[in-house]
Amino acid sequence: MAQVLRSSQLVARFQRCCGLFPAAEEGAGDGDHVLARDTCPRGSPARQRLPEANGVKSSPQPQDCAQKYVVKNYFYYYLFKFSSALGEEIFYITFLPFTYWNINHDVSRRLVMMWCIVMYIGQVIKDILKWPRPHSPPVVKLEMRAEYGMPSTHAMAATSISFTYCIATINQNKYSLVLGLMAAFVFSTLVCLSRLYTGMHTVLDVIGGTLISAALIVLTYPAWDIIDHLMLTSPFCPILSIVVPLLLCYNYPKLEDYSPTRADTTTVLGAGAGATTGFWLNNLYEAPNYPNESLHLSLPPITEMMMVVLAKFLVGIFILLVTRYFIKGLALRVLCSKYQVSLNDLKVRRRLEIEVPYKFITYFSVGFSATVLVPLVHELLGLI
Repeated sequence: MAQVLRSSQLVARFQRCCGLFPAAEEGAGDGDHVLARDTCPRGSPARQRLPEANGVKSSPQPQDCAQKYVVKNYFYYYLFKFSSALGEEIFYITFLPFTYWNINHDVSRRLVMMWCIVMYIGQVIKDILKWPRPHSPPVVKLEMRAEYGMPSTHAMAATSISFTYCIATINQNKYSLVLGLMAAFVFSTLVCLSRLYTGMHTVLDVIGGTLISAALIVLTYPAWDIIDHLMLTSPFCPILSIVVPLLLCYNYPKLEDYSPTRADTTTVLGAGAGATTGFWLNNLYEAPNYPNESLHLSLPPITEMMMVVLAKFLVGIFILLVTRYFIKGLALRVLCSKYQVSLNDLKVRRRLEIEVPYKFITYFSVGFSATVLVPLVHELLGLI
C-alpha cells in the first residue's frame, strides 16, 4: 500500500511540474480556468469495480468520475493529450493502413506482427499481475479505465511500433540509423510521458512496458523474415491467422469483474488476423501492389505525390469506417438474435460468447478491407 502511494505521489509531482493541478489545491488560483471532466459517465465500463490486488483497491472511486482540475500550462496539456492519442485505436486505424497504402508492404507486415504480439502479451501480463493504477487523489486523472496498470500497453505499443518501423525501414531510406533511433525515442518518450501526465500509470508501469516491448523486439527480430515468408506463402496461414487468435481470445485470463482488456485484445488480434489473411491472399493472387518507391520521388512532382497520398488515405479511411460501422451492427444483431438477448443491454454485450465474436468479426473485416478491398478501390480509381 505504501509503495502504491509513493508511486502515486511521484506521478502527482510530475503533473504539478507540467502545470496540472486539482481544483482544490493551493496551486489553483481564483483566476485560473477550472475544467471538469465527466471521465466516468453512467454505464461506462469504468464504473465496474475491479477486484482487489494484495488488499489494494484498484478500481476508480465514484468521486473520480467528475474530477475538477486546473491547467496552468496548456502547451503540456495539449502535447500530452495528443501524445496519449498515439496509443489509441484512432492511431492504429490510421497509421498502420497508411503504412501499407503509401510506404511499404514489408514494413507494414512487420508492424502488424509486432503490434499483435506486444499488445496481447502486455494485456495478459496486466490481468495476471493485477497492479493498481495511481491513486486519485493525489493524482489527477484525465481518463478513466477500469483495468490494471502494469505494464503500460501504451508504452509497449509506442516502443514496438516506433522502433520496429525504424529497424524495418533503415535499409530502404536515406537516413542514418542514429536519426531513425532518435525519432523512435522521441515518439515513444512522448507517449510514455503522456501516461504519467494523464494519471493513468506510474513510472514503474511505463518503464516496465518499455522494457518488455524492447525485449520482445530483440527476441523476435531474428525470426522476422521467417515469419514474414510463412505469412505470405504457407497454405495454413489463413486458418492459423483465424483459429489461433480466436483461441487466445476465448481463453483470455478471467477476472472476477468486468474489464475492457479482453475486448481491446480481441480488437487487436481481430485486426491483425484480417490483415494477415489479406497479406496472404494478395501474395497468392498477385493483387494490386503499391510501388515501394511511392514516397521517394524527386522534388518536382512532390505536389502530385502528396495529392495521391492524401487521396489514398481519405478513400481508404472512409472505406474502413464504413466497414466497421456496418459489420459491427450486423454482427451484434446476429449474435443477439442467436442468444435471444437485447441489443441495447450493455452487460449482455460484455458476455464472452457475444463480446469476443462481435469484436473479432468487426475488426477482422477492418483489417481485411485495409489490405484487400481498399487496394482494389485504389486501383479502380487510378491511385496506384
